[in-house]
Amino acid sequence: MLRPTHNPAGTPGAFAGKPVPSSGRWRPALGVFLLALAVGCPPSGNSGGPSTRTVDDLSATLEPFRADAGLPALAGAVFRGGTLVALGATGVRKLGDVTKVTTADLFHLGSDTKAMTATLVGLYVDRGRLSFSDTVAALFPGATIDPGYAAVTLDQLLQHRGGLPANIPPDIWAQMWSDGNRPDALSRAVLALLSRPPAQAPGTFVYANAGYMVAGAALERTVGDSWQQLISSQLWGPLGMASCGFGAPGTPGQVDQPWGHQTNADGSLTPLDPGNPSSDNPPALGPAGTVHCSLSDWGKFLALHLAGARGEPTALVTTATLQHLHTPPPGGNYACGWGVYSRSWAGGPAGTALTHSGSNTLWYATAWLAPAKNLAFVTATNCASPAAATQVDAAFGPLISKYAH
Repeated sequence: MLRPTHNPAGTPGAFAGKPVPSSGRWRPALGVFLLALAVGCPPSGNSGGPSTRTVDDLSATLEPFRADAGLPALAGAVFRGGTLVALGATGVRKLGDVTKVTTADLFHLGSDTKAMTATLVGLYVDRGRLSFSDTVAALFPGATIDPGYAAVTLDQLLQHRGGLPANIPPDIWAQMWSDGNRPDALSRAVLALLSRPPAQAPGTFVYANAGYMVAGAALERTVGDSWQQLISSQLWGPLGMASCGFGAPGTPGQVDQPWGHQTNADGSLTPLDPGNPSSDNPPALGPAGTVHCSLSDWGKFLALHLAGARGEPTALVTTATLQHLHTPPPGGNYACGWGVYSRSWAGGPAGTALTHSGSNTLWYATAWLAPAKNLAFVTATNCASPAAATQVDAAFGPLISKYAH
């Protein structure tokens, strides 16, 4: 389950919890709203930032947090609107190798992909191809859908209130691995999920990667292109996010990008070659979280959401749609790819802040947005140990102290 956590350092804090793949339970952890993905084993070019000014170097600020937890690497950035104001990276790309991480390196975003998938849905809402009130029955005509899912809406899928299971059933998970990069892998997994009864009553909040898979498959059916093609051409392309890609970054067998690190039972870390199938989740999980990119390019996406939250027009998605994506249902604090909280440092009458964390259990990345101050903060590391979650959260402290006050 999720529970509030006390944050003595005064850094953002919020709610925490990490799904344990083997049991389907939520394991409390210190830090932000950890919305992680479950890496499983198979069954048997970098972009510069949008800076137009001198960029502050955060490397020395981040190093104590990295060193204290023994993280391979730690990177962070601060954006004011679409301008990169601070950036830093410290540590190595791979434990046991001397190659230093750079500020242009790529980091796996895990569940931070969800806000991108929700934005892609919003783009097609603006184009009149979709509606947030569209039902599963209408989105998958002719498919065998359990009656319990028929009336579930796109909104509910994006808010984790669609009734999908917290953990994908083992037989479907095995099928996803077996299907690999098959063009219909996402569709096959989603149709298998929807043919079974909901795991809980729709309308109940249960964090479920499967809900975003259903939303991604609905996009594919509506538009006629794969989720990968759509997010690349319709979101990353217009925003100039040239570094974005899918799965573990880097070239197999080379240390040309950071490697993800597996946390062993004794707490030690093992680097995983990007060519290892276990270096990320199966491709069918894509809409829920298989994106990687540079922090500078991530900032271009965050700038879109800052503008929308501030009521400013954007060239890609309407302000009304972006604000819809930032609005939780009554009684909740999870909107569409964003947790919504009140933080005094975020400014404005309500101190509204948007946040999300992502991990595929080998990487950990978090974003915080303060719309009233037109600021976005991100930190990322290439491991996901409990210490990584704590230190990624704690590293926001000095960044917020310097740039948000």
